[in-house]
Amino acid sequence: MNKVYETEQGEYLISTDFNKLQLNVIHDYLSKESYWAQNIPFEIVEKAAENSLCFGVFHQNKQIGFARLITDKTTFAYLGDVFIVEGYRGKGLSKWLMQTIHAHPELQTLRGWILRTKDAHGLYEQFGWTRASEEQLKKIMIRYNENVYKTP
Repeated sequence: MNKVYETEQGEYLISTDFNKLQLNVIHDYLSKESYWAQNIPFEIVEKAAENSLCFGVFHQNKQIGFARLITDKTTFAYLGDVFIVEGYRGKGLSKWLMQTIHAHPELQTLRGWILRTKDAHGLYEQFGWTRASEEQLKKIMIRYNENVYKTP
């Protein structure tokens, strides 16, 4: 079971408390607005969240952002499903979310982090992330099905 980790900034809260997550908000964003999980079924979002270390971003108890880590909390983590909903962007919340994730006490021994992004390189580079070099890319293999949530 994950220990709850929380931090507040004014009217905003970031929490790893699974019980605070508003899965309908997460599903709505991922299935309709994200470029990486269009049409993802609610059940998949729910199961993914249950099996990840999740960070919810809240404004007065309303979920406005999210990120999740698939991790052993010891050596490696995959960061995914990162978003701040429209209307709350431009307030530094994504930077605060990344600071919070990197400061999480159970993640301090990770030697490897990985993520995929189409357009947020600048955000992650502020926190020490780099684009994979050609040599690093030669060592990485993937199996990816971008059409898995599309109906036939």
